[in-house]
Amino acid sequence: MAKVKKQPRPKAQTPKGFRDYFGAEVSERADMLRTIAAVYHRYGFDALESSAVETVEALGKFLPDVDRPNEGVFAWQEDDSDWLALRYDLTAPLARVYAQNRNDLPTPYRRFAMGPVWRNEKPGPGRFRQFYQCDADTVGSASMAADAEICAMLSDTLEAVGIPRGDYIVRINNRKVLNGVLEVMGVGEGETREAVLRTIDKFDKVGESGVRELLGKGRLDASGAYIDGVGLAPESADPVIAFLTSRADGNSATLANLRSAIEGSTIGEAGVSELEDMAALLEAQGYGPDRIVIDPAVVRGLGYYTGPVFEAELTFEITDEKGRPRQFGSVAGGGRYDDLVARFTGQTVPAVGVSIGVDRLLAALRAKGRLSSAQNGPVVITVMDRDRMADYQEIVAELRNENIRAEVYLGNPKNFGNQLKYADRRGSPVAIIQGGDEQEKGVVQIKDLILGAKIAENATLEEWKERPSQIEAPRAELVERVREILSTHGLLADDGSYV
Repeated sequence: MAKVKKQPRPKAQTPKGFRDYFGAEVSERADMLRTIAAVYHRYGFDALESSAVETVEALGKFLPDVDRPNEGVFAWQEDDSDWLALRYDLTAPLARVYAQNRNDLPTPYRRFAMGPVWRNEKPGPGRFRQFYQCDADTVGSASMAADAEICAMLSDTLEAVGIPRGDYIVRINNRKVLNGVLEVMGVGEGETREAVLRTIDKFDKVGESGVRELLGKGRLDASGAYIDGVGLAPESADPVIAFLTSRADGNSATLANLRSAIEGSTIGEAGVSELEDMAALLEAQGYGPDRIVIDPAVVRGLGYYTGPVFEAELTFEITDEKGRPRQFGSVAGGGRYDDLVARFTGQTVPAVGVSIGVDRLLAALRAKGRLSSAQNGPVVITVMDRDRMADYQEIVAELRNENIRAEVYLGNPKNFGNQLKYADRRGSPVAIIQGGDEQEKGVVQIKDLILGAKIAENATLEEWKERPSQIEAPRAELVERVREILSTHGLLADDGSYV
């Protein structure tokens, strides 16, 4: 009889491009989501939670093909019928939801949504296939007041989560202005237009001279390889350069430069007028160029948008993995997309929105030292006698009922030292000890673990033996004494809770 081959054990590893999040990281994200939601709600936006799975047809951006049906998204076929996929953003589901429920929704419809999205893309350092987004959108309004409001809300949100003024800037541009530039250049639809757009998108990397070269015959890149250019005449680059370098001191001067760059283009003039309206509306609300500025260099993602586009950039420096200083960069972006809902309804529905990358924001705050990876753990009730578990559960219930986070040690209580090591690993601020002698006397030992750790760093043996970090207190005063210790270390909330 053939020997049955054992199935190999599965490897305990996360799939490529994904990661696990533990205690402090989960709590930090939850706190940030609450903060962002509070700002969105203050602006009058309602929450929407849509399905994490959509039909590939509804997502629209990626369609199944023979070779790789899940290109760009994680997709599968449902019983030889519809292709389904995990959502790759929160905007495409909004278009489907609005089209499906438009008769029952107010117009304009203002919603915010938060949650994970999935991209079937090649992962890299800091680039994961699952990440969180926070979106806010207004559907059904063509007014530039909607666009200006989104930018103001984005500014307020960054400050609410801990990015002060001076450490960020919201930059605004307009797709119509770029269309005007292309019109002035005489570039119509087709491959040449797409090549020009890709070249414009490289302005931040190659500068003015690089853009001129790439619009013309081509250039050598940093590695020495030759990159073919678009093949336009040298003078054709002038409107592009005028557009990309039109930012000046103050929005008024920038707008004047843009008008010169698109002179003679009706659509370009419409785009400049929209930017002018937004600047005036933002100024009326107190958002000046120190927070929100018109910047024609914002070109990323212009193909998706139909009007104003904006991007929030963090301006402070951080150190990369090789110790080199660099700016943190973009953490949010958005704009006007008036064609997305039309895919479902056949009618143009104006819409504008913003998406914040939560994980990037958290990374930025950690890089600036404004978040700590440490998390304060629960008060730990040690177990001196396993037969008295009911007494220890009574203690923990009393603390929990007073809104103090606490737990009873549920491991093997034989080694008391291991119980304290457990409390230390949990980041516990306090340990409660009650053996048989303490119970007879009606007292408890309360150990200040934070103070104990500080003393242990420099204390002599005699000082350590005096145990100044441990006090004996009447059992009836347990909650009061624990609160005193937590308060000493600044761990109590304003309502006296420790959660």
